[in-house]
Amino acid sequence: MPPVDRICHLPDALLLRILSELPTAKDVVATMVLSKRWEPLWKSVSKLVYDDSYQNIDDVGRFSRFVDRTLILHEAPVETLHFKLTQMSLAVDIGVWIAIAVKCSVRDLVIDIDCPAILPRSLYRGSKMLVSLKLKSATLMDVSSLPSFLTLKTLSLVSVKYPGDEFVRQLLSSCHVLEDLDVDQCVDDNVTIFTVKVPSLKSASLYKSAGRSTEGEDGFVIDAPSLEYLGIFFDPVGFCVIENDMPNLVKAAVSAAHSSPGVTLTSFTSAKRLFICLPYSKDAYSLGSVFHRLVYLRICTCETEWLNLLMRLLNDSPNLRFLKLQKCHKIEGTRPSWNDPSSVPECLSSSLETLEWVGYQGSKEEKEVATFILRTGSCLKKVTIITPKSSDSDKKLEMLRELSLSFRRSPTCQLVFD
Repeated sequence: MPPVDRICHLPDALLLRILSELPTAKDVVATMVLSKRWEPLWKSVSKLVYDDSYQNIDDVGRFSRFVDRTLILHEAPVETLHFKLTQMSLAVDIGVWIAIAVKCSVRDLVIDIDCPAILPRSLYRGSKMLVSLKLKSATLMDVSSLPSFLTLKTLSLVSVKYPGDEFVRQLLSSCHVLEDLDVDQCVDDNVTIFTVKVPSLKSASLYKSAGRSTEGEDGFVIDAPSLEYLGIFFDPVGFCVIENDMPNLVKAAVSAAHSSPGVTLTSFTSAKRLFICLPYSKDAYSLGSVFHRLVYLRICTCETEWLNLLMRLLNDSPNLRFLKLQKCHKIEGTRPSWNDPSSVPECLSSSLETLEWVGYQGSKEEKEVATFILRTGSCLKKVTIITPKSSDSDKKLEMLRELSLSFRRSPTCQLVFD
């Protein structure tokens, strides 16, 4: 039996699953010519992706008519609908397609537009069935009152423009079961203070892009006590106010470019895993704060204050087990200074098992801090030192020799140098 005939004898459910894995709706609809068995199947596929850049589609009018026709002829509920549009003229059609999508009871809606487009109010009216909504380069229209998004669990807003601060606050407050939020604020999005007050929220990644000019008034206000992950990223400046404790926080990331302090780590003391890139150490968090649950710490070494911040966190993280040092950003500034501490942090003598240093260059300060950790790390089991690819072999050997001399070897500890 020919392969095509064998496939045709598969049950409809399996064939529909195969069709849903095809890249675009154009590929899905094209299967109707295979045989009479395949001809009606595309109308029941639960996932449709419309991409006007796929296979060099240059006839915008024909693409628009294709989308109109296939959405109208589609018979079964569409669970996932994805629009990836690059042509400016299609920005007008997106309103009609969203209206059709609402009637199809779409659960997962993705709108990725390279050119600015105003989304219609029908998007809000069709919110009752949405579980996931992802928008990129879209403009949201104002409404007198927002409906409740009763089923929405995932929301992504990338380079979206809004009517204003209050609209954002109302929008997120209307998402009563929201669990995952991804925000990337662009320039001129009409929002200065982005307020996130969502009791059900478990994961939030909040980013303010470069080029925003709000003279220090740009920031986030967060009230989400159920958060398990929180990422806050400023480029270059911003502030963050966390109104309530986050007792369930497991993982957090905080990054701010070289500018005035805008966020503190005081509200992150319940985290188990932290990634930090901050241009300050003294105001990084309140005196007396202790990170009792912290077992994994990753610090970016691009900022001048990273050594002081490292020592503060080592002293205030008694149960730390994994420490990673890595230069994640290309920032050239004043080299940090190192002074041997008067006492050894508790975690170095009782819990730290792994040290990983990515981008180790062997500077005077790096040698001193590495020597201190190797000499005092009583529980170390593995130390990995990774040098930049540009380092020559002779320099690597010299750095390895210097570190080996200060390394208090034990049968249970391994030193890896790359």
